[in-house]
Amino acid sequence: MFLLLSIFIFMISFVSKRKHLLATLLSLEGLMLMLFGVIYYLAIFYFSFNNFILVFLTLTACEGALGLSLLVVIVRTHGSDHFNSMNSLQC
Repeated sequence: MFLLLSIFIFMISFVSKRKHLLATLLSLEGLMLMLFGVIYYLAIFYFSFNNFILVFLTLTACEGALGLSLLVVIVRTHGSDHFNSMNSLQC
């Protein structure tokens, strides 16, 4: 129950924090952590897809690294991670 509630909270945070890229990335990482908890719970008690857990963790780490590299590129080119100063067609 706690995992589902926290997934809902991170989803609301992900949708509402659209101004700063860093806040969006942090809420996305929290969402992935909670989804990992749900998948781990299902893998332990109901199904036996232990290899999928490793694939999920690998893809989550790659997503985090890609998000941080995009954050660095945007901060170096635009000077800030604030979305109001960027036009999405120019990036």
